[in-house]
Amino acid sequence: MQQRTGPFWDFLAGRVPPPPAARTLGWELESVEPEAGTIAVRFTAGPEFLNPWGKVQGGFLAAMLDDTLGAALVATLGPGESAPTLELKVNYLRPAGPGVLHGRGRVVHRTGSTGFLAGELVDDEGRELATATATARIFRSRQFRCGPRRGPPNLEAMITGMAPSLARKGDPVDD
Repeated sequence: MQQRTGPFWDFLAGRVPPPPAARTLGWELESVEPEAGTIAVRFTAGPEFLNPWGKVQGGFLAAMLDDTLGAALVATLGPGESAPTLELKVNYLRPAGPGVLHGRGRVVHRTGSTGFLAGELVDDEGRELATATATARIFRSRQFRCGPRRGPPNLEAMITGMAPSLARKGDPVDD
């Protein structure tokens, strides 16, 4: 595999720590083929993921699928590109118990600005637990920046500035 850089590859090479969400989900790479747009990962569903019936809560399964499908696309990106998920559709096929779950993701189609993704989660016996499709938007570094550019907005000033326009005629307005 060629030497690659960027947040995904830096994380895999141990140059940066894993993203907090990946760490929470117990994300581990099994294999990746950027040229084919495929990835295989594993997750560890701990007891903190369980619902009252002892099964993994569906939101965690959706997060695992998002972290699988998104990684399949991110592995194909060039330097300075990112690809946040725009839409994720999950089908839950059977309950998932705690333990190791395997994610398989693939890029179904990619344009210059959009990625269409698909994948599934399976248990250790290979039983399909959930499937998903997703759409992601591909941004170049000049178009997308993580975090605030000039700091957070001053919400109090915004609300105060809107108060007179929100007041109905005859209603008192606090100064």
